[in-house]
Amino acid sequence: MPAQEEFYVRYYSGHQGRYGHEFIEFEFHADGRCRYANNSNYRNDSLIKKEMTVSPLMIKELKRIIADSEVMKEDDHKWPKKNVVGKQELEIRFGNEHVSFETAKIGSLVDVQGSEDPEGLRVFYYLVQDLKCLVFSLITLHWKIKPI
Repeated sequence: MPAQEEFYVRYYSGHQGRYGHEFIEFEFHADGRCRYANNSNYRNDSLIKKEMTVSPLMIKELKRIIADSEVMKEDDHKWPKKNVVGKQELEIRFGNEHVSFETAKIGSLVDVQGSEDPEGLRVFYYLVQDLKCLVFSLITLHWKIKPI
């Protein structure tokens, strides 16, 4: 059996606020392991942690999404720096390539268009939206609550 190509994706978005450290974080590994954590202390909510294993086909699709986005070519030096609103991090290890991005939280495309590197930040923004949508769909599929 051939060795697996090195692959890892981690996304984090969070801030320190009135309710403490609030964040969302997820990661995928080449072996199919997917971890998700969401911490919100608002109204005494607690840390939500989920872990699941996804199929090799799902990892292949995730690699395709990342490759098609061309985010590995981007550079975050001109992106907005983290601030009191919070920060976002995206780390990707794909074969021999490794990138790590950090930027302020992006509220909308208006924030993207007003940055020093709108094209690069737009690539990041849309990829993050796609990844979050994928993760939330997987969580819904894995932990479907049965109707009464």
